[in-house]
Amino acid sequence: QVQLVESGGGSVQAGGSLRLSCAASGYPYSSVCMAWFRQASGKEREGVATIDSDGSSRYADSVKGRFTISKDNAKNILYLQMNSLQPEDTAMYYCAAAPACTIATMYELYGTALNILGYNYWGQGTQVTVSS
Repeated sequence: QVQLVESGGGSVQAGGSLRLSCAASGYPYSSVCMAWFRQASGKEREGVATIDSDGSSRYADSVKGRFTISKDNAKNILYLQMNSLQPEDTAMYYCAAAPACTIATMYELYGTALNILGYNYWGQGTQVTVSS
């Protein structure tokens, strides 16, 4: 059974940093895309960043240059380093995974690497709150 467990959320002031972690277990697939999505109160869930097994990554325009996605394959942990946080980054952040996936196939199927429909497995989320 695939499990994704997020941690690392919290409250910070604008300009601060946080690092989110997502521990993955029970994942039998050798090729996988792993991503971070977020959902602010009253808004739809949106993609933040994704990375595939080859290390290719994509970011939402709103976080480019501020957020970095990475993973530790040996530990099966996905990270999201968030710098220069702004109040508009306040949201519940979710880890997601897609089996048998590459960034290229995501684009072929959905026209983007961050379509919510492309991800089969989801964590419970971790809250990030940024105050001004």
